[in-house]
Parts: sequence; C-alpha cells; structure tokens
Amino acid sequence: MSNQPGSSTAEEPDQPVETDPAAEREPAAESLQATGGTIDRAPGAAVLALLAVGWLAAMLWSTRAAITSAQAGVTAISLSAFALPGVISAALVAGAAVALAVTNLLARRGVDRATLRFVVATGAGLLVGLAAAVVINLTYFDNATTNVIAGTAAAAATIGGAVAGAGNARVAGAVVAAALGALVFVVAFSRARDPLFDLFGAGDTQESLVTAAKWVSRTESLLAGLLAGLLAFAYLTWARRRARRSDPAAGDVRWPGYLLAGAGPGLLLLLAEVVIRIGGRSLLDLAGALSEADSVAQTSLGTSRIDNGIWVLFVGALTALIAFGRTLGPTPDDEAAGEDDEAEAVEASADR
Repeated sequence: MSNQPGSSTAEEPDQPVETDPAAEREPAAESLQATGGTIDRAPGAAVLALLAVGWLAAMLWSTRAAITSAQAGVTAISLSAFALPGVISAALVAGAAVALAVTNLLARRGVDRATLRFVVATGAGLLVGLAAAVVINLTYFDNATTNVIAGTAAAAATIGGAVAGAGNARVAGAVVAAALGALVFVVAFSRARDPLFDLFGAGDTQESLVTAAKWVSRTESLLAGLLAGLLAFAYLTWARRRARRSDPAAGDVRWPGYLLAGAGPGLLLLLAEVVIRIGGRSLLDLAGALSEADSVAQTSLGTSRIDNGIWVLFVGALTALIAFGRTLGPTPDDEAAGEDDEAEAVEASADR
C-alpha cells in the first residue's frame, strides 16, 4: 500500500524487498529433482578403481612372468598371444573404473555437464593406458611384441574411460563391478577345468576332447553370465538405497538400466575382442604363422572368446532383468483400484 500524507507511514520510505538466497536456489533444486534428484554418481567408484587397477597389475605381472620364463623366442610369441586377451580386458575395465572415480569428483563439485564429463573420463582412461604402456615397456623385453601389447592396452584403457563417461554413472558402475567379478571368476574357474573335462566325458579320442571342451566353455560362460547379472543387480540396488538415504527424491534406475548393466560385461568382452583383433592383429598373425597347430589354436580361441562374450551378454542381461522384476510390486494406484473394487463388491452383496 502506498504512503498517504498524514498517515503514520508517510515519512517512512518504501523498503526494498529482501530476497532469500535459498529461495533463489529452489528452482534449480526443483529442476535437479525433476531430472532424477542429485547429480548422478557411481557409489564405491574409488574402491572399484583400486580393485580394477590391482587386477590389471596382476595380469601384467603374470603375463611378464610367463613371457620371461620362455626359453625360446617362438614360445614367447605364442605365450604373448595367449596372454593378450586377459591384459586387454583388464585394461578396458581399469580405464572405465578410474574414469568413474574421477568423474565422481566432478559430481561432488556440482559439475554435471555431459560433454565435460565425457572428456574428463576419456582423459582418465588415457592416463591409465599410458601408465600401463610405460610399465610394459619398462618391464617386458623391448621388442615388437612388447610394443603391440603396450599400444593395445593403452587403447583399451582409453576406450574404457570413454565408455564410462558416455552414460549413466550408476549403470556404468554396475557394469564395471560385474565385469570385474566375471574376469576374476574366469581365472578362478580354470582350476575346475580338469575335473569338468572328465565329467563331460573327455577320453582318448579327438572328438571326445573337442566335445568336452565345448561343454566346459559353455559352463564357464553360463556361470560367468549368471554372476555378472547378479552383481549388476546387487550394485544397482545398493546404489539406489544410498541415493535414497541422501536424497529421498532421487530418481531410480529403470528396467532398461538393469538390462544394460547385466549385459554390460558381455558387451565389454566383445568390445575387448574388437580391440584385440584390430590393435593386436600383428601379434595374432605372428603367433598363428608359427605352425599349423598354432594357427588352429588362435582361430579356435578367437571363436571361443566371441561365444563367451555373447553368452555372458544374454545370460547376464536376463539374470539382472529377472532379479529386478522380482522386486516389483503393485503400484499405489493399483492398490487403490483393488480396494475400490473390493468395496463395490461388498456393497453389491449387501444390496442383494
């Protein structure tokens, strides 16, 4: 109301309206909640990064030990080709895990720009790859084989960082956790190969050995996919509970996120195979040219890796989706509709 002459407020000037800084931030907060609550982060990313880097170091150490123990150069080439897939898969997962840990730091500072997140994640993966390449060049024999392993590992880690920075952080964290668990399982499963060969009827004939090897490989892929799907579901469930504790309005990951998280380890294995066939082509060709048996072995191993990736992809995706589906219940609208139908049925019976 304007000041009137002679009134008690006539001599008081109009006071400026004070604004509340918290009120000015409310629209931004509402906008943030509308897009899913707090800025998306992958919980436990630092622990995943440490585990993934440790696994990469273990793969590099075991590969070096196998190569340096070879008495002849031909044997070293063959062993390098056999060890390459393990190093590349570990580098891919390590690059993705470190990228998630770095982008979490950006999220804590309130930075949520997709382009910046992708660039930083790719750079983090590149740093992991360069570090792995330096370690390989310093500790392995200095030859063409070493350079191929170093260059391919650097490329794999960079690609892993880019993949982690391109999507939802929680889903990417689930993929990294599940992929790391699947890789460790495959190595541990090697101890059970011999008993399984006997179980599946491996005998003295070539046909029985091939049939047993096929069933052992399928069993390994099935169990690895099952484990990957369960780990992906467990991680996303844990991430959802943590997000709810910090912000009750935080958005949930929908079923496509669970599907992608379960399929992610298989997709990473197939992506690793692409990197191996492109970056490590010269090493694979060199190993295959040693003898006819080596050529057959390299072809068979490549086919087996592709089959394994496909099995892990589909089994992991199906497992995560089924596990997520079992957690679903009726929505509040469905419960209200059910109560209304029950009340109408009671009224109708009373009228009769």
